[in-house]
Amino acid sequence: QVKLVESGGGLAQAGGSLRLSCTASGSIFSFNAMGWYRQVPGKQRELVAVSFNSGGTNYADSVKGRFAISRDNAYKTVHLQMNSLKPEDTGTYYCNYRSPRGQEVWGQGTLVTVSS
Repeated sequence: QVKLVESGGGLAQAGGSLRLSCTASGSIFSFNAMGWYRQVPGKQRELVAVSFNSGGTNYADSVKGRFAISRDNAYKTVHLQMNSLKPEDTGTYYCNYRSPRGQEVWGQGTLVTVSS
């Protein structure tokens, strides 16, 4: 059973930086997608960034140029470096794992708060 554990959330000032990390435990497929989603109360969870084992990445338009996703396949870890933070980046960030067979796992979420 795959489990995801996130860390690195917290409080930052606008213009500051935070780094989120997510480590998978259990047996995961080598071919997978791991990424980060964000949710704020009353809104749907939205994609922030995703990393594919092939090396490809995809970002939400709102974070392009500010956020960077990276992964370490050996340690089954994915990171999200968040720079130039804005108050609208505030939300709960969820790590996500998706296998080519359709298995999908979510982390417990980590809160990011950006003050103006």
